[in-house]
Amino acid sequence: MRKKSILWFPAILLAVFLSGCEDRHPDTPVQTQASETVALTVWGAQEDEELLRQIFDGFLEEYEGQADFSITYMPQSESHCTDALMADLEQGADVFAFADDQLNTLVAAGALEPVENEAYIKNSNLSEAVLAASVNGTLYALPLTADNGYFLYYNKEYFSQEDIQSLDRMLDIAAAQGKKISMEWSSGWYVYSLFGNTGLTVGLNDDGITNYCTWNSTEGTIKGTDVGRAMQNMAQHPGFLNTDDAGFVEGVQNGTIIAGINGVWNAVSVEQAWGDGYGAAKLPSYSCAGQQVQMASFSGYKLIGVNAYSRHREWAAKLAEWIVSEENQKLRFRLRKQGPSNIRAAASEEVQNSPAIAALLAQSEFSCLQRIGGNFWEPVSAFTADLLAGNPSGTGLQERLDKMVEGITAP
Repeated sequence: MRKKSILWFPAILLAVFLSGCEDRHPDTPVQTQASETVALTVWGAQEDEELLRQIFDGFLEEYEGQADFSITYMPQSESHCTDALMADLEQGADVFAFADDQLNTLVAAGALEPVENEAYIKNSNLSEAVLAASVNGTLYALPLTADNGYFLYYNKEYFSQEDIQSLDRMLDIAAAQGKKISMEWSSGWYVYSLFGNTGLTVGLNDDGITNYCTWNSTEGTIKGTDVGRAMQNMAQHPGFLNTDDAGFVEGVQNGTIIAGINGVWNAVSVEQAWGDGYGAAKLPSYSCAGQQVQMASFSGYKLIGVNAYSRHREWAAKLAEWIVSEENQKLRFRLRKQGPSNIRAAASEEVQNSPAIAALLAQSEFSCLQRIGGNFWEPVSAFTADLLAGNPSGTGLQERLDKMVEGITAP
């Protein structure tokens, strides 16, 4: 028997080698040339390094003796996975994690093929997660998490259950304490929350590329300018802070931020900082056009894809299924607090008792799948940057909304 060896290169490169001769899976062998090494490259979030190390160790143990494996892990942002893959698809990762809004692009580019064990995957995962991993009813990727959305984190030392129902009330409390409520306006992903339940719409056209958008509408109970004015008031409030993920975590840790709109990926940091004060809930309402509007959200899912050009596609598919298995989704929750898409894992007591997951589930009533073309992001960021700067050009609000929508719907 040949010797098993494991090499590990943290945060930059992971290489794991295994060789053996004991066949533990005679019923489902994958045909591999005896002298050929099954080399697989996996892309995943940098924060998942320790998690993936344990998952790979389990895979190598499970399939010991069936092949000589070389598994290489490389950190890659899930939100930019498609851009990296499209740069050289044939040389890209064999297995990769990505956000569900990239699915249509990957399928159109031929990077993904239909999942072989479709019935099993569909029956094992939440229906919305399966929908997010499918195009025209065909499953092209494996659901990994059901938590790529956002909700409200709040410090119980400052807010009651009644307080967190109203963003206006929370901003006033924060300002009175010399503290901040944070939200990221540089990303249209979060800005959608202010337009989503107003009757103003945005989405993907049937061509799968361009957008429709009525955020500048001058008709209806709530007009585009109503939302714009509400955002102006919010931007100028002394209790409000526009900041990104890093700024949110830093503010929570140093005590300047006592509530914020964010996602489960920062649950561990928030809980460690606030201790017994740690709270999470659905998003609050905000004042718009003389009424309280429940804030909406985009819901999202992380998926695992298998590169259609992989030299060892059968083994890549096995590794992908191993990564998204029930036990490994439970492990992902324990180590990273990410919500499982697997039905049995999601129903486990430890997941159900998570404040962040409970908040995400409560917010799901007011969320929808993110299906947006690429032209959405930059115009929204430009619009919010102008609001935060106090409209230095002096341009009218309707004109600025028109310009944003023109960019969003551009061909």
